[in-house]
Amino acid sequence: MISKNPREKLTEKHIIHVVGAGLAGSECALQLALLGYDVVLIEMRGEVMTPAHRTANNAELVCSNSFGSVADTSAPGLLKWEAEQLGSRILEAALANRVPAGQALSMDRERFAEMVTAMVSAEPRIRRETRVVKSLDEIPRPAVIATGPLTHESLAHSMLEHFGDEFLYFFDAIAPIVATESINMEIAWRADRWDKGTKDYINCPLSKREYFFFTEEMKAARKTEPKDFEKNTPYFEGCMPIEAMLERGDLTPRFGPMSAKGLRDPRTGNMPFAVVQLRQDNREGTAYNIVGFQTKMTYPEQKRIFRLIPGLEDAEFLKLGSIHRNLYINSPKRLNRDLSSKRDPWLFFTGQITGVEGYFESTCMGLMIARFIDQKLRGVLHEDASNIGELLPPRATALGSLLNAITDETRADHFQPTNINFGHLPAIADTVGDTGGDRRRRLDKHDNRLLQIAAAREAFAQWFRQQGRSVKTNSAMDRMAQELKAATEAATQAATKSATPSATQTATPSATPSAMQADTHPAANETAETTDV
Repeated sequence: MISKNPREKLTEKHIIHVVGAGLAGSECALQLALLGYDVVLIEMRGEVMTPAHRTANNAELVCSNSFGSVADTSAPGLLKWEAEQLGSRILEAALANRVPAGQALSMDRERFAEMVTAMVSAEPRIRRETRVVKSLDEIPRPAVIATGPLTHESLAHSMLEHFGDEFLYFFDAIAPIVATESINMEIAWRADRWDKGTKDYINCPLSKREYFFFTEEMKAARKTEPKDFEKNTPYFEGCMPIEAMLERGDLTPRFGPMSAKGLRDPRTGNMPFAVVQLRQDNREGTAYNIVGFQTKMTYPEQKRIFRLIPGLEDAEFLKLGSIHRNLYINSPKRLNRDLSSKRDPWLFFTGQITGVEGYFESTCMGLMIARFIDQKLRGVLHEDASNIGELLPPRATALGSLLNAITDETRADHFQPTNINFGHLPAIADTVGDTGGDRRRRLDKHDNRLLQIAAAREAFAQWFRQQGRSVKTNSAMDRMAQELKAATEAATQAATKSATPSATQTATPSATPSAMQADTHPAANETAETTDV
């Protein structure tokens, strides 16, 4: 039962209980400790495992090993820049365990989780407990629920009773991982799209005949069948199984994760009909995951069909793909703007369970929740969060826009998980003053987005100054973005010098970045404003 006076549940010394040691829970616990609070971090893994996890480590990555783009021209890159300014510990661990991935921030997933676990263990203010929390009522307040989309059934039932209505669900999928030494590099080659970066992806080319044979086999393959209660559950667009893409049309994958845009097979000098890309999965480079190939095919069918990909005919699979059902809260309907329950203002929710989609978006919710709890305990933030607009990062920022996207009450009737993207940032006319609609119409998409990012950075810097702080002028994210630009320019210059007239004459008009990037699927272009695919 919910107390009529939720403040009665507060612990005298403000020991804060965080349930769930994933990305959001770990970030939240570490931030609260830095703010001077004692934290009990509760994690069931080690006693009870989820369908997707394999270890009891904090912040274990299951679906992919990527936090998405770091480009300073992308919305995910902007979000990381803001999080670094706020001192994200998860981002710190990610940067320390980075593996080559072009313009994406990808990590050695095992070392990353081990480092986050070590960070938590080294913090004297955090005590980790391994046990299953079965009811919201057994957790002292203030409490943070960061159990993610695979919340234990008993706790999910308790949350259902608390909110008084059904949860929302979506399917999430995991892509396979292969041993690098089993990839046939006489067929596959290393390159980034448009020769950007440092050739971090392995590319497997398919001819038109190979593509259609491959897709027909995927359509005919045996799939894992959903249970009766799962049959009307939708897929999240950013993590859709490859077979579900095919249901939209035989060529859909070719305009998504199998796009060959910006890639030329060095054996022929031509762009293949389609390409399957693989991204490094660990620091040693001994494992690569198949980008965008989340799947619901059965394990035997995955091995048979993925070995039809040229270059993967002898692939050794270190991990096969899978699919699982995730739950999330209708946050605009059930949570205050500080992500506390409208029925209990000292019960907070964070991470993917609030309706953010993407590893780093989830992390950022944990980062912000720690600030909200501190502000509420100090009496700066009202219990119902009615004055949060005075304390939040501005609406023009990536953090402010993401929080708005999951708490805007006008979205309650059609709420769906979302990641950070330019659609959530305010329109240019709303951020750069009275420039008029005519100017905005004259801007192309690239210039429009650059102005959105500039406005967001300035708004964030001004907000920081109001708190007596200043932004880092040479941040790790800024340095990384500059390194990527330098690598791209160097690759472009090298390609220009080595170009021959015959190669130039045979290049097709559709092979230029300006003509082709617009309809490239997130999984096929890590520079887009995407989640971790």
